[in-house]
Amino acid sequence: MDTPLLEMRNITKEFPGVKALSNVSFRVAKGEIHCLVGENGAGKSTLMKVLSGVYPHGMYSGDIFINGQEQKFAGIRDSEHAGIAIIYQELALVPEMSVYENIFLGNEIRNGFRVNWNETIRQAGDALKRVRLDVNPAAKVKELGVGKQQLVEIAKALSRNVKLLILDEPTAALNEDDSDNLLNLLRELKAKGVTCIMISHKLKEVIEIGDKITVLRDGQTIVTLDAHKGEVAQNVLIKHMVGREIDNIYPPRQTKPAMDQIVFEVKNWSAYSPALGRNVLKDMNLNVKKGEIVGIAGLMGSGRTEFALSVFGNPGGFRVNGEMFVKGKRTNYKSPHQAIDSGIAYVTEDRKGNGLILIQDVKQNITLANLDAVSERGVVDSNAEVQVAQQYKTSLNIKTPSIEQKVGNLSGGNQQKVSLGKWLFVKPDVLILDEPTRGIDVGAKFEIYTLMNKLVEQGMSIIMISSELPEVLGMSDRVYVVSAGRVSGELPIEEATQEKIMHLATN
Repeated sequence: MDTPLLEMRNITKEFPGVKALSNVSFRVAKGEIHCLVGENGAGKSTLMKVLSGVYPHGMYSGDIFINGQEQKFAGIRDSEHAGIAIIYQELALVPEMSVYENIFLGNEIRNGFRVNWNETIRQAGDALKRVRLDVNPAAKVKELGVGKQQLVEIAKALSRNVKLLILDEPTAALNEDDSDNLLNLLRELKAKGVTCIMISHKLKEVIEIGDKITVLRDGQTIVTLDAHKGEVAQNVLIKHMVGREIDNIYPPRQTKPAMDQIVFEVKNWSAYSPALGRNVLKDMNLNVKKGEIVGIAGLMGSGRTEFALSVFGNPGGFRVNGEMFVKGKRTNYKSPHQAIDSGIAYVTEDRKGNGLILIQDVKQNITLANLDAVSERGVVDSNAEVQVAQQYKTSLNIKTPSIEQKVGNLSGGNQQKVSLGKWLFVKPDVLILDEPTRGIDVGAKFEIYTLMNKLVEQGMSIIMISSELPEVLGMSDRVYVVSAGRVSGELPIEEATQEKIMHLATN
C-alpha cells in the first residue's frame, strides 16, 4: 500500500469538561479530495486545528505523519513549513490592504531587509492566475466580493507551495455560481497534484467532489467511504452523521396558515443607503399571513438582508420610504427596540458578529433581548434568568455542558439555537430568519426546521431569507424572489421550482 500523504493516529483532544476528539484516526492519500463531514460539535474543526498546529504537540495525544515522517508541530509556522495550509470559514484577510499584500503577508519577498514590491506584485499575479481570478493585485481586498476573497485566500496558500490544502466550510457564504467556480478550481488543483481536505455541511457538494468521505460523530471516527466504489449516497452520509435515518430533511407541517389574516405587509417599500450612494430597495410589495412561512430568495447582494434590516428598526441607517403595516396598523420603526416591542424579531445571518456576544454565557445571551422580563426595578433576577435559559436549553436541545458555558465555545449549530432562543424569548408575532441554517449540519437543520413548523402551527409568522433553494422550496408556503432590490416575482409553493426562482432572480 502506498504511503499516505497524511496519517493521523489515535488523536485525542480534551477541553475542560469535554472530550472533543477520542482516538480519531484519519488517512488522506496524495492527490485526492478528501471530505470531512459530521454534525456541529463532531470534532471536524478541532481535528484540523490539531493538524495545522493551532493546538501544538503536547496539547493532544496521538501521532501525526506526513509522507510517513512523524510530525510534532509546535505551532502554525511548523505546519506551514510541512506544506499544510488551512482556510477557515471566517477569512483571515486584511480588508484595507491590497490583494498582493494579503497574499504575501507574513511571507514577504525581501531584498535584504527591504520588501521587493515589484517581485511581490509579479508573483501575486501568478498566484491569481492559478486560481483563475482576474483582479488587479493592487485592489484592496474590501473591494472584492466574498467569492473572490475566498480565491485570494487560496492564492495565498498556493504561493507557499502548499501540499495539503484544508478548506473549512469554503462555500458556506458563497452563492451558487461562486460555489461551482470554487469546486471546479479544487478539481483543477487536484489534477496538478494538490491534495485537499474539505469540511462541509453541504452534502450535495461533498458527494459531487469527494474521492473519499470520512464521517465524525461525537469526536470519533465513524466510517470512511470511497466514492469510486459506489459507497457514497446522501442517505448513507446522514445516517452515519446523526446515528439515525432522516427520511425527509424538510418535515411536513400539520396545519395550514390562515390565508385571510395578514399580519405583516409593506407597500412601495424603498431604502437608500448613504454609505453606498444608491437605492438598495426599490418599491417592494409583500405580505405575510398568520401561521405562514414566506421564503425570500435571490442572489447575494440582491437586497434581501437590507430588507430585513430596514423593517427591523433600520439599524443600517437607510433612508426609508413606503408603508409598513403590522397587524393592520401602519407603523415605521425608528429603532430595533420599537420593532421588538411591537412583535418583530430578527435572527441575523451573522450570528458570531451581530447575533451573539461570544464572551458571555448561554443564559446571558438568551435573555439579552428581553431583560425586562427577568428584571425587577432595573436589576436582573439571576434565578429568573437561569429558569428561562434552562427552559430554552431543553426545548431547543442546545448541547452545552451548562447554561454557564460561554457561547463562543459552542458549535455553530448550538450557537444558532442560542440565537433563536434569544429571539423566541421576546415572543414575537413575526420572526425574520436570515440564513437560519448557514454553516450547520443536517441534524441541526432538521431540528430547526421542525421548530419552525411548530412555531407557525402555534400562530407565529416567519419570513425566511435563504440562499439554499432546496430549503426555500422545502419550508415555504409562498416565495418572493428579490432581484436588484425589487420583488421580481411571487410564487405559491405549488408552482415554485429552482428554475423559476433562478429565472426571476437574474431578471
